[in-house]
Amino acid sequence: MQEKSTQSPASGSISRSASEQDATQAFLESLPEIGLQETFRFACHPGVRCFNACCGDLTLTITPYDALRLRRALGEDSRTFITNRGTLVVAPDTGFPLLQLRMMTGPGKPCPFVTAKGCSVYEHRPAACRTYPLGRATRLTSSGNIEQQFFLVREAHCCGFEEERDWTPATWLADQGLEDYNRSNDRLTDIMGRQKLTGRPIANRHTNMAFLALYQPDNFHKFIEDMKIFERLDLDEDRKRAILADKEETLRFAMDWLELALFGDCANLRRKA
Repeated sequence: MQEKSTQSPASGSISRSASEQDATQAFLESLPEIGLQETFRFACHPGVRCFNACCGDLTLTITPYDALRLRRALGEDSRTFITNRGTLVVAPDTGFPLLQLRMMTGPGKPCPFVTAKGCSVYEHRPAACRTYPLGRATRLTSSGNIEQQFFLVREAHCCGFEEERDWTPATWLADQGLEDYNRSNDRLTDIMGRQKLTGRPIANRHTNMAFLALYQPDNFHKFIEDMKIFERLDLDEDRKRAILADKEETLRFAMDWLELALFGDCANLRRKA
């Protein structure tokens, strides 16, 4: 399912383009806000008249965690996934790399994973698809916390609001399995927010470094070993093993390492004295 508006490409949202974040933020805030415990009525299933109508003609930003889950569903390594599935763009305000899902050509420009029966990668679908029909806006507060708001996205074609199933944003997010997605995506939003506060994007070499760390875990493993990264950091042996054995741990480490490399400090990671 499609989320039409976004606040940050790191939040599991759909971005029109990296240069349109202000416009899409304004659009999102033009929608009715809904509190975390307020009720709305919605359901999506093959019996709904508009089923699959929202799965096309969109620009879907694939976050690093989205990419991890999609690769798992498809059984593809990172190079194959990036080459066959994505288009790389760079956020102009931060210089961070973003991957956009390549839609199919033809009428409606459908998502490559949509079928007549629905989403073929449903268990591993991206955060934006899970969040719809809510819009989730996040921002980094002055105290360093992630603040979130929710908006109800009522599109003219969507018949899901006619269904008799009640939700709150809290119960919808839990039902759609967004906890791990939002945790990872908000972590990246935090790092990108720190960079945005500097008033300048990262250097091109750091963009390439971030693309390697965030979207290419298999190549990042080799980089860690070749550059002896672990020898420079205060890491216990259990975490070292987990980073090389588990892709979620690899991604968590990648974000910590990027923050340390870019800003010289990270709450979760330290250089050796």
